[in-house]
Amino acid sequence: MPQIRLFGRFWRAAWFWAWAAFLVSALPVAAQDLATLLADRVAIDRDDRLVAEGSVEVLYRGARLTARRIVYDARTDRLTIEGPIWLSDPSGAVLIADAADLSRDLSDGILQGARMVLQDRLQIAAERISRQEGRYTILDRAVASSCEVCPSNPVPLWEVRARRITHDQTERQIYYEGAQLRVAGLPVFWWPWLRTPDPTLDRATGFLSPSIRTTTELGIGIRVPYFITLGDSRDLTVTPYVSSSRTRTLGLRWREARRTGSYTLEGAISRDALVPDETRYYLFGDGTFALPRDFTLDFQIQTASDDAYLLDYGLSDTDLLDSGMTVARTRRDSHVEARLFRFWSLRDGDDNRTLPSIVADAEFMRRFRPALIGGEGQLTLESHLHRRSSQTATDADGDGEIDGRDVARLSIQTDWRRNWLLSNGMILTGGAQARADFYSIAQDVTYPATVTRLTSRAMVELRWPWVRAGGTGATDVLEPVAQLVWAPNDVDDVPNEDGSHATFDEGNLFEYDRFSGTDVLELGTRANLGLSWTRYHPDGWAMGTVVGRVFRAKDLGQFTASSGLSGQSSDWLVSARIDRGSDLSVLGRALIDDSLDIARAELRLMRQKGSYDLSAGYLWLTADTGEDRPTDTSELWLDAGWDVSDGWRASVSGRYDFIANRAARAGFGLQYRTDCILVDLSLSRRYTSSASVTADTSINLGVELTGLGSSGASAKRRACAR
Repeated sequence: MPQIRLFGRFWRAAWFWAWAAFLVSALPVAAQDLATLLADRVAIDRDDRLVAEGSVEVLYRGARLTARRIVYDARTDRLTIEGPIWLSDPSGAVLIADAADLSRDLSDGILQGARMVLQDRLQIAAERISRQEGRYTILDRAVASSCEVCPSNPVPLWEVRARRITHDQTERQIYYEGAQLRVAGLPVFWWPWLRTPDPTLDRATGFLSPSIRTTTELGIGIRVPYFITLGDSRDLTVTPYVSSSRTRTLGLRWREARRTGSYTLEGAISRDALVPDETRYYLFGDGTFALPRDFTLDFQIQTASDDAYLLDYGLSDTDLLDSGMTVARTRRDSHVEARLFRFWSLRDGDDNRTLPSIVADAEFMRRFRPALIGGEGQLTLESHLHRRSSQTATDADGDGEIDGRDVARLSIQTDWRRNWLLSNGMILTGGAQARADFYSIAQDVTYPATVTRLTSRAMVELRWPWVRAGGTGATDVLEPVAQLVWAPNDVDDVPNEDGSHATFDEGNLFEYDRFSGTDVLELGTRANLGLSWTRYHPDGWAMGTVVGRVFRAKDLGQFTASSGLSGQSSDWLVSARIDRGSDLSVLGRALIDDSLDIARAELRLMRQKGSYDLSAGYLWLTADTGEDRPTDTSELWLDAGWDVSDGWRASVSGRYDFIANRAARAGFGLQYRTDCILVDLSLSRRYTSSASVTADTSINLGVELTGLGSSGASAKRRACAR
């Protein structure tokens, strides 16, 4: 197949082309990059025109043109092209036409019966397309859509018809003049002028897809976000929200990426009829930055004008706001972290003056390997400080806690652990722990100003794993474990601020402590016994069960009745699981006493396969005033979604309280997604109410036209039926 490289203006003499191949080899690289012509046949006609026919291809500065026939006239420096024509440029835009008249560098000209495709998304068909300055593509009497058009149904789901559409290749913008939006062939909206970014542009100033929200409290409302780019590293989103209940809200979101990190600030200001004559607001923010010497800085901001604002506007379900920062560094054998936070409760009945609102923590951890005794050790240094805004040194509100107590603590702890493999396959483990806590207590008449607490604990553990490999390739592991823990029966009394409740599960069956914090330490000598069985299948799934119990030398009365740990012997811990990765995961756990009464039970199920996914759970807790739970708890929660049919997906969610015999929350969603449109409809109902929040129903509707200012979802393109 002959190959001709075009450079400068074509010479008119035929003898020139005979020497072209020889001259090209001597040209510098920059000159060779001007143009490349590939064709089955190349000739010079009587008018000194270059004629290329049969599988013609032209390459020029990243642009690629294919056609059936190309005629180059050196006198006019124009290309006359016969189609079918395919012209693509480096930006990803593709022009398809029947015929064209273009300049030699493909930057200017006219294409007849043409169609433009941007990023394999937005398609624009026009009677005529003209290219100007190598930058603008102008389409007259054009139709734009990202929907697949089939011969059996030539009307797309949506389309934009315009008198003229201009694509600015440099700015990557599309301008519509006299634009009309049609849905299923019916006109629904008209703009005299419209601008959207082309699908290759990730960020561009302009309106984002609006959404409609209807709630019982706020009525029907609409959000119209406007996105503003402020360079490559920052942007601002302004979101007005107006509803039928005289609600006026302005939402703002600021994002910025810097050389060492990034942060986001998001908030809103509202005036509504729910809280008349008051300005309501919220501000959330977070960010992460890299600091010298491998440290990182993370910060978070959360504040709201009142307890109900976040729920009223469907912003968040959180009932505890925390703002602060963390500086940390983690290396192979050490961890350093410092935190400073402010907490603010939105729960009914909480008085933030008597809650620890300012909390500061610092921690240093280092692992080491003792040379003399072997094994692995860890040294931990901790400091903690919290203060309340109340100045009262007594329990004035009668909740059992001193209203204004402030506490500072400094702790030093060292741990050691070593394993020995015995000749019969048993694993013998020894461990020890020593800890010193220094407390400073202010505004509490029931405790001295300072308290020093010294504790030490030790343990010895014996495991005997049994392994059996079956003929099917499955492996069974049976492992009995016996652990003896020694700990003192009493320590100096300190305020309990962080460990009021204890949990008992297979994760902490063989731990020193089962309390969540450090103010309360699990005391007394005890034996932790357990038996586990796990089956590993070669197909990748596993199943197993754990049975365990704790026996104490003496009941010290540290635990509540429903914890499963009270008494000289604990309840039986029974746990079972099935794990097949994301396909299926089932976990069941129960605490059962000798009378077969169940103090706690939970079941969790996660299933994801094919067209549906399911996440569900059930929780049972007996009433326990020691854990501020005057009645039993019996709740079922569910989150599920499934692909109903091609393009349609439904979802349901909810939480049901069997004790109150009513739902706490319920939701339903319906989504329609194709290659050219995304419609998202959701309905949710909150049944619970309080002094600051009432029961509420909300409906949300969002519509996104793929390709019209949006890169679109990842739904696969539909294929036309044959």
